[in-house]
Amino acid sequence: MVPYFIALLLVGIPIGWAEWTMGRYGGKRGFHSAPYILGAVGKSRMFRYIGVLGVLIPMAVSFYYTYIEAWCLDYALMYVTGDINLIGDIPAQTEQAGRIFGETVGIKTNGLHAGGEIRTFVLWAIVFAINITLVFRGISGGIEKFCQIAMPTMAVCAILVLIRVLTLGTPNPDFPEQNVLGGLGFMWNPDFGALAKSQTWIAAAGQIFFSLSVGFGVIINYASYMKKDSDVVLSGVTAAATNEVFEVSFGGMITLTSAFIFLGASQAIAVAGSTFGLGFNVFPVVFAQMGPLGRLIGAVWFFMLFLAAITSSISMYQPALAFFEESLGKGRAVGTSILVVFCLVGSFMTMYFSKDLIFLDTVDSWVGTLGIYILAMIQLCIFSYIFGVQKGLDEAHQGALMKIPSIYKPILAVVSPLFLLILFGKFCYDNILTFTSASGELNAGNWLVKLGFKVQNVTPEMAESFFAAKLAIGLVIACIVALCGIVYLGEKRLEKHGIGLEGIDEPGPSSDSGPAGLD
Repeated sequence: MVPYFIALLLVGIPIGWAEWTMGRYGGKRGFHSAPYILGAVGKSRMFRYIGVLGVLIPMAVSFYYTYIEAWCLDYALMYVTGDINLIGDIPAQTEQAGRIFGETVGIKTNGLHAGGEIRTFVLWAIVFAINITLVFRGISGGIEKFCQIAMPTMAVCAILVLIRVLTLGTPNPDFPEQNVLGGLGFMWNPDFGALAKSQTWIAAAGQIFFSLSVGFGVIINYASYMKKDSDVVLSGVTAAATNEVFEVSFGGMITLTSAFIFLGASQAIAVAGSTFGLGFNVFPVVFAQMGPLGRLIGAVWFFMLFLAAITSSISMYQPALAFFEESLGKGRAVGTSILVVFCLVGSFMTMYFSKDLIFLDTVDSWVGTLGIYILAMIQLCIFSYIFGVQKGLDEAHQGALMKIPSIYKPILAVVSPLFLLILFGKFCYDNILTFTSASGELNAGNWLVKLGFKVQNVTPEMAESFFAAKLAIGLVIACIVALCGIVYLGEKRLEKHGIGLEGIDEPGPSSDSGPAGLD
């Protein structure tokens, strides 16, 4: 947890403040999407096109995120109906959990199916319809109202599961060290040896980006709808604190503690650094060890994950919708229709090319990981070196009840950019530039190797995997080209209305139905 909280203080909160500040500034200039806000703050058309990343990242992540929501809902329903009923010892239960997950997502072959049925696809269609309906109804009319219900419900579910986990005691007398106190110690006691490993810091920073939504293009969009005297400093801290309560106090204590108690330290370590699929393979085994209550806890847990995921995905759609409205000026219905086209294509391809989740993993790696690093660094550099740290702090303090501590001026100017640059360099070296392992063999984890680069003696199965990965990259490139084209159309529209790079001086009232003052 030490690297996590250091990354929170040096990267998460500073970038969050920068995004909140630039977003509100852009809103005052009449802009509500990352391309036009970054163009106004950075005073360059180049940043409008670079700002496309702030639309691409949340939209592309939503391609597979709604699919994962369908998994969560499916698992919750299977616990309710009793379709998940693991028997035997832990190895047997692990095998059964893996089989259920594979059938749910279609991991063995490509195609729209789940265990010979189309249940997962049907659930995805329902989830997607819910998302689009909420987003179409607007921030206050749909997204905010849903979150007002979903967030308290999530908290209640999390508390119920946490109480059960913290009262487990020592369930297996054969392993007395695997108890609640041991699980809490595993989570909270620092491993100072791990601090010397670069992967620890990279993982911590990556988790901060994803959990706080910094570097996504989401915060900068939502902040643009704030009033000119709204407190962006307190909003940034409140958002971070709320996330820490849910993710660390609830999520971490539930997942790591329960995994340690029932499965031991090795599996708890795997959960701590888990991919999307690992939780669906591990936690059914954990719940199976809880006896008769395990089925109820499993249903509540996956329903809570479903609510958490859907509150995230609806926030991912809004930046793209605002961008389409702002660029084309055709209203929310047309903007939503364009968004649906993008997402239907992306989600369909993600679900169809489900074998080994190669397509999903490729989009997540290149956009949901690398893209976030890049956008976070760009936004921080624009805020600190072009807009100016002092001007940015002055802007942030307008209407603020609390001031950003003075220590954050050098952090924003030097520490955070340097911290990110070092991590980004190491990240690229490990995942893109290193083609051979320590033994001299081709590094199978290299992202370019996963695309077939430098691979010899390609088998038909490998060719199928490379094809899916290349299709994913092709989809991302196509989205970038299309979004840049829409930026170009938006620029022409703004010029027609006499709107310059830095927007308008006296914008009209901000609205979530379109860019203020442009029509």
